[in-house]
Amino acid sequence: MTAPLLSVRNLSVQFTGQRSAQRPAQALSDLSFDLAPGEVLGLLGESGSGKSVTLRTLLRLHDARSSLVTGQITVAGQDVLSLKGRALQQYRSGVVAMVFQEPGLAFDPVYTIGQQIIEVLQAHEDLSFDAARQRALQMLERVQIPQARRRFDAYPHELSGGMKQRAMIALALACGPKLLLADEPTTALDATVQIQILLLLRELQRETGMSVIFVTHDIGAAVEVADRVAVMYGGRIVEEVPIAQLVKTPRHPYSAGLLAASVSGEQRGQRLPTIAGAPPDLAAMPAGCAFAPRCERASSVCQTEQPPLLRHSRQALACWHPLLELEPAQQPAALAVAA
Repeated sequence: MTAPLLSVRNLSVQFTGQRSAQRPAQALSDLSFDLAPGEVLGLLGESGSGKSVTLRTLLRLHDARSSLVTGQITVAGQDVLSLKGRALQQYRSGVVAMVFQEPGLAFDPVYTIGQQIIEVLQAHEDLSFDAARQRALQMLERVQIPQARRRFDAYPHELSGGMKQRAMIALALACGPKLLLADEPTTALDATVQIQILLLLRELQRETGMSVIFVTHDIGAAVEVADRVAVMYGGRIVEEVPIAQLVKTPRHPYSAGLLAASVSGEQRGQRLPTIAGAPPDLAAMPAGCAFAPRCERASSVCQTEQPPLLRHSRQALACWHPLLELEPAQQPAALAVAA
């Protein structure tokens, strides 16, 4: 079997806060998963489920003064949590890059789009200014920005939302990363532009062979882009499965609730089902399954014991009362941190 490009083992993130009155918030708990070269993984779930925290942790963006990160992250053979200084700088953009949810906030407003791409290229590669400028222009053309030469000298506020997002993708891909992290890259865009950006991401992924982790609330977007999806709730993975199988036969009650609440052509004009209740307070997580207070199938064991994540083949499930069991040969997820 091909070795994974990304391997995450027992990853936990706690935000401790900088004031003594603040309660620690457990944003991620014992997260373990692999990502193969060239694979696209979708992270699906409500706000507060840990999706964006996962991406920011992979890129080492959390302030060490107000967060505690434990576990292991390995990307292309590198121990990410031990990287420092120049090695960490080269890891960012050179190995792993990120497309943020709001490109208007990710770009520096006082520099042109072209200047910012040139800066990234010269920080990671031994290029002259002219060579970096030529590469930056090629990247803008590659992401299909109209009149790329003119947009090259534009400031971020002079571009539309869709163009800014294309420019952000060009910036992220400038140094040829092995892994692209996309944090809800279409949320702030209108429907037509959303489809264009999704198709562009998929085209660039196939063209470059890079791996992608794609965060979304939208199951329809996940179907367009992802090969496999991990459903997250309360900072944990509760179901992991190929995307086509999730849409056809969700096993976890939370996954089924998300699917039922998504819009389809047959439900036009009808009231959508909702999942009762609210996501858990990360500063006061329940002792058992975090979804139990909202789950119609919950029993006493769900209130007191956290279900283990069981794996079989390319599937994983953490539920005491699933809608459909895994295969009989299921095994506990023995993805432990190496000693």
